[in-house]
Amino acid sequence: MSGQARLVEQYRRLPADRRREIAERASPKLRSQLAAVERDIAMRHSPGSLAALLTDGREMQAAHLDLIDDAFRRIAAGETIRLLLTMPPRHGKSRRAARWAPLWYLLQRPDHRVMIASYSSDLADDHGRWIRDAITTWGDQLGLQLHPGSKAANRFDIASKEGGLFAAGVGGGLTGKGAHLAIVDDPIKDDADAQSPTMRRKLWEWWQAVLLTRIEPGGSVIVIQTRWNEDDLAGRILAGETAADWIIIDLPAIADSENDALGRKVGEPLWPARYGRKALKAIRRSVGERVWWSLFQQKPRPQEGGVWKRAWIDTARVTPVQFGGLEMARIVVAVDPSGGDSEVNDETGIIGLAAGFDEHLYVLADESGTLGPNDWGLRACQLALDLRADAIVVESNYGGAMAKTIVRQAWEQLARDGKTRGVLMPMLLEVNAKVGKRLRAEPVAQLYEQGRVHHVGHFPDLEGQMVTWVATMDSPDRMDAAVHGLTELADPDQLAALAGGSLDGRLAGRR
Repeated sequence: MSGQARLVEQYRRLPADRRREIAERASPKLRSQLAAVERDIAMRHSPGSLAALLTDGREMQAAHLDLIDDAFRRIAAGETIRLLLTMPPRHGKSRRAARWAPLWYLLQRPDHRVMIASYSSDLADDHGRWIRDAITTWGDQLGLQLHPGSKAANRFDIASKEGGLFAAGVGGGLTGKGAHLAIVDDPIKDDADAQSPTMRRKLWEWWQAVLLTRIEPGGSVIVIQTRWNEDDLAGRILAGETAADWIIIDLPAIADSENDALGRKVGEPLWPARYGRKALKAIRRSVGERVWWSLFQQKPRPQEGGVWKRAWIDTARVTPVQFGGLEMARIVVAVDPSGGDSEVNDETGIIGLAAGFDEHLYVLADESGTLGPNDWGLRACQLALDLRADAIVVESNYGGAMAKTIVRQAWEQLARDGKTRGVLMPMLLEVNAKVGKRLRAEPVAQLYEQGRVHHVGHFPDLEGQMVTWVATMDSPDRMDAAVHGLTELADPDQLAALAGGSLDGRLAGRR
């Protein structure tokens, strides 16, 4: 290697400010070589930078696409990850994750094999064809060439390297060499497939028996999709025993949580440069509420629609500042322990609620989660302390007197730890829900319709359960806890009238 070649190689490894100093002092000939090195460094920085350079800046970049880039950079650096990224359609996910990013990955790791799977072999082949043609077009700049005898759209190899790419449709075979990186992009074709239990089962069986068996030791998997159904591929991954092994990035079209993956404020759009609030509002009107909440907000809901309407919650919502000027007559914490019968990870619902002197009701806090008995007892009691609740309402269908015992023991533990500060334990009210779920929920939903229930801030998980629940579904624990607490706080005469006299009598004697 010549002295100038060694200089160029050393230059590549220097920090940017030092490279700039060297380039400024270099001769015109050397500066030309260094410019080529700078271009190569930029192309190798990320899939987005590669796309921008090869298209002369025409390829768009956005914060949510940075997340896709970061995942591929981590994998190329040698990290093994499982990533589930859910985001709305027409936001560039397939173009970045199934085209530019695999091309960039092969530039970084030409000895690795990449697998791309989509809902049909035609779509998967389109992705493979695009990457193959990109190598043909920009191969000299990339330093990549196709193997002369392996140039098919659905399977090609890199010349003089061990790596390459193969593509297949979901449900098809993936014979041959294993994959160091598997990308599953849009595994569901349409609503008909999404709503078919048979098609969902077949997709899951293919995922377990075919795709996962092709991953090389230390290999990574990326699943990128829009949500269609609670039981779709993403839903089963989230509900599975290995969910803790996955990096979950949920990107709704409009931020609906303070824990947004991009740090957005509630109400901010995902890609404002292309789809601002006005455009998304028009899309929502066009596609309808069910499609909007599934495909665009990543919160699939049943086709029949829920007992609650989203507008009832949104219209009556108040801010913490607005609530701070009100005086409450009662405050309770309602608990619905997990029943253990669901195929998904059951949660314990823990909801803080209040009643004003004007007979309006308020949802104050949601501390629900997948918790063991001791943990949910401590969390419920701590919330009662924080809110200065006068009662803890516990649903006792699953466990009977055990639920009350858990709460008492948790309070005693907090007292021993000095956290109760001498405060007496709130009343412990036991709920035994004897009537059907709809008969319990409907009177409370009607209070929402009347504008008498106000959420203080946003509770996306609780609200998602409310607006997606129908009578034929298992009743989710957050929603059940809220119903128990609001029933306890509501005026018994009015609530009984709303229920048509069908309540189970647990309001009798209460103010």
